[in-house]
Amino acid sequence: MHMEATPRPHRWKTVLAFAIIYLVWGSTFLAIRVGVKEVPPFLLAGMRFSVAGLVLYVWMRAQGTPSPTRREWFAASFLAVLIFVLDYGLLFWAEKRVPSGIAAVMMATIPVFIAIAEILLLRTQRLTPRLAIALLVGIGGVVVLVSRSSSFGEGPIDTAGAVALVVAAISWSLAAVLTRKLTLPASKVMSSGAQMLAGGILLLLTAAMLGEFRGFHVHAVSASAWLALAYLIVAGSIVAFTAYVWLIHHESPTKVGTYAYVNPVVAVLLGYALGGEPLGARTIVGTFLVLVSVVVITTTPKEAKSARPTQEPELAEP
Repeated sequence: MHMEATPRPHRWKTVLAFAIIYLVWGSTFLAIRVGVKEVPPFLLAGMRFSVAGLVLYVWMRAQGTPSPTRREWFAASFLAVLIFVLDYGLLFWAEKRVPSGIAAVMMATIPVFIAIAEILLLRTQRLTPRLAIALLVGIGGVVVLVSRSSSFGEGPIDTAGAVALVVAAISWSLAAVLTRKLTLPASKVMSSGAQMLAGGILLLLTAAMLGEFRGFHVHAVSASAWLALAYLIVAGSIVAFTAYVWLIHHESPTKVGTYAYVNPVVAVLLGYALGGEPLGARTIVGTFLVLVSVVVITTTPKEAKSARPTQEPELAEP
């Protein structure tokens, strides 16, 4: 109803916004890998999200959006633990050990784990034969990517890094499920800004507890690493998120959600072309299986066990 009353934007704006969320979010995985080569992972993630979250928070306050209530800050901070400390923290940590393209594909399994959570925990999704096959295909794709016995000639993936990525994907999935039961700010931008800011602060505290500040010298970090951090903050967290929010108001969620299929492909190709990462049969087969699974899961009509509608989660995006 609201979308019908909204004037149709110029086509070039829509194309540009889609290009931003496809290419920028897909390229952030390579930027992370560049950054963690010189900056400790939790510290790098903390700098990225504390700055980006503060910018979004101040921007929304300047526009008159009320600050989150104490209850909303608590909910945002709880989600920040799952999304930023566990999900992004482990993603940044894993990218010291795993190629950025593989990391992106592993994170693309989030809809798989969300579907499992909806079936087992929320009971809002029924396990149909189509959905069961899709889940098995997605899990099979992960097995192909991390298997040491079926590497298709590629070098083995670091086990600790692979486990960290699986835990990260599960953590985001739990956040997506739990957010439906939490009280968050009505504004999606303020909600995400609060989550990013809380997450950035918690990541910096985590970095301090892990001793990442010891032995870290700012002057020893190269320009490329600082550029990677700036790209993550400005392009990845502010510009791309703004484009995403704009698209949500002008296009259907199904169309906007296609970034989940495109980002891993962009990440794999950029990792190969610019990062010197391998692109062999294992990466291609594993990526194909995961993406097929995600497409089927996200396009399958929900057959809920209860008639009560569920609210889509409002989480901070990549």
